Amino acid sequence: MKSEFISLKIENHDGVVAIFMNNPPVNQLSKHFVMELVEAISSCFEDPSVNAIVLTGTGKNFIAGADLTEVYRATEKETLLQKVMGTSAFLNQIEMGPKPVIAAINGNSLGGGLEIAMACHYRVAAKGVQLGQPEVKVGLIPGAGGTQRLPRLIGLPNALEMMTAGNPIRAEKGLTRGLVDEIAEPQDLIDVAIGAAHKFITGSISLNSRRTRNRYNRLPSAGELQAVANGAKFMAMAKAKGYIAPFKVIEAMEKGLSFDIEADIRRENELFVECAVSDVAKNLIGIFLNTRSAGRLPRIAGVEPRLIKKVTMLGGGVMGSGIVHLLLKGGYETVLWDINEDALARGLGLLRKSFEYHIKKKKMTQTDLDLLLKNQLKTTTSLDDARDSDLIIEAVLEDMKVKQDIWKKLEATCNPETIFATNTSALPITEMATVLKDPGRMIGLHFFNPAHRMPLLEIICAKETSDHALATSVAFGRKINKTPIVVNDAPGFYVSRQLGGLFGGSVYLVADGVDGNQIEKAMKEFGMPMGPAELADLTGIDINYHVNKTFERKLGERYKIHPLTELVYQTKCYGRKTGAGYMDYSGAKPVPNKKIEDVIRGYLNKNGVSPKKVSDQDIVDAMLALAINEAALMIEEGVCDRPQDMDLAMIYGTGFPPYRGGILRYADKWGIANVYNKLVELERQYGTRFKPAQLLEKMSCSGKTFYEA
Repeated sequence: MKSEFISLKIENHDGVVAIFMNNPPVNQLSKHFVMELVEAISSCFEDPSVNAIVLTGTGKNFIAGADLTEVYRATEKETLLQKVMGTSAFLNQIEMGPKPVIAAINGNSLGGGLEIAMACHYRVAAKGVQLGQPEVKVGLIPGAGGTQRLPRLIGLPNALEMMTAGNPIRAEKGLTRGLVDEIAEPQDLIDVAIGAAHKFITGSISLNSRRTRNRYNRLPSAGELQAVANGAKFMAMAKAKGYIAPFKVIEAMEKGLSFDIEADIRRENELFVECAVSDVAKNLIGIFLNTRSAGRLPRIAGVEPRLIKKVTMLGGGVMGSGIVHLLLKGGYETVLWDINEDALARGLGLLRKSFEYHIKKKKMTQTDLDLLLKNQLKTTTSLDDARDSDLIIEAVLEDMKVKQDIWKKLEATCNPETIFATNTSALPITEMATVLKDPGRMIGLHFFNPAHRMPLLEIICAKETSDHALATSVAFGRKINKTPIVVNDAPGFYVSRQLGGLFGGSVYLVADGVDGNQIEKAMKEFGMPMGPAELADLTGIDINYHVNKTFERKLGERYKIHPLTELVYQTKCYGRKTGAGYMDYSGAKPVPNKKIEDVIRGYLNKNGVSPKKVSDQDIVDAMLALAINEAALMIEEGVCDRPQDMDLAMIYGTGFPPYRGGILRYADKWGIANVYNKLVELERQYGTRFKPAQLLEKMSCSGKTFYEA
């Protein structure tokens, strides 16, 4: 057989051929890789000197699924269907082949990787590796027999759970469920797999009995199948609103799992293609690909980031303790500074609390946490202990003078290479850096609460932030598993101002007689985790008011606070923290706050405004038009000019529904001319806040979109 391949390495162990797959970076099933794999396995089947095959990966992956860029580009259903059917035919050839194929699962086996493993006749997995069918997370379903083989191996309920949620399982759980036949230490994996191959060669294991399609004992009866499918559909309707793939997974199994697996796989192929060409899949795959490239900016291409080993956190409040959690989990030597011992004690309490979930889920023990704190964390009230840090992150009182005083003291003692990062959510970083002799070392690292769980890190470049500081901050963000989105210093940076744009239209609608409850419902139906009033109550109506005042002061007439906003603020009902905001939280469950209802009613009566009936879509159109306009204004102002990053920021920072792709992806789908015309209409109705950005006017005339092909 042929022994020279680009992505494969072949070893012959006395008639057992081991095929090592090596297609960096993650062994994706790209076109050239699959072609080589087909050739290698086919030649093994034809070579009389080969008695069995062991298929394994290299590095951290067995096979980490399909090349999503190929799926993302696909637009022709029939062309894509032929490709998918070709892959399925290859897996059928493995399964029905004349010689045993043993999957030696050395690392992550996801998506198409697991489908290949399930087409093999025996599966040996290294301890701790991840096995999964995560396709639903990018709007797809398994497309090469996964919906038909997985239930045969682990039963319908477990298979449905794995494929509709998309969460992987560890090899050890796979062994108990029947997905894996043996577990091995990583260093013994190939030897164990070769041993399994010899069991087939000697006849102690029957090849025919090990073909997955012949495993019927775990398949449900027709009645059981229907009952389980109905239950799964009910759960999917509650959890997967707006998504397509979970329902297609259920359909593939509900109409499949018969004795004619070829026909069932063909149906799965067709359902896969339906998902792949949908807007939902294109949006979700786009998010996945853009997340992977976040922070890869031309500005810092080739700039070597500083290696971060020691980090000091200034301030142990809710945000600071959450950041310390990330630092400890990331393996950093960490210093936590606060103004006095009482503040440090509170910070340590918050830090321990942030690990409660991990302990409850048995991902770590209390002893593990104690050792982590002992070995990696130092607490101090002296800024001198920060002097040899590589990075210092500040989350102290939101007061410019307090922050500047601290940075001046630190600059006098710290290494000149130390990066200074502020977590401020409102203060101008360019101004903050003016007290430094080297303002280029300062950058904004804006975490979102809770810092140890929210995936976004908004990185803000001040006017003089150096490329070195930026490159180091991006690398650091990735190291702590955050999605780094880079923007320039401006009032509200990007996320806060864009969120104000998305929900800022609500007060104009309410002042026009639209029912506030309908606005809440419409935005939640659209896919937002909460409506504008609920979010205001959670974050604080007073805080939002002061942020809006800053916008009014810094950004001009367009951002003048609405008179109704002033009246609501004057009630001093600031939300949950005061016991009442738009809702009253004093009882067993929240109810509308009569005080604010009276204020709104009084405003409407005074201005002669009657209740106004509008559709939910009218509400969504007004809210989204303002959000799109805000994004366009920020592009004009140079806050950010990468639509993909801007959309990721809203998805990861505010819960904008991923299946809609983001605000600017939504704008392209709506049509820029339609957005522009809607804004013209709203400006006539509500004034300058809705005046279209010049960029939108130009795009409307030229036919351009935010996401150019």
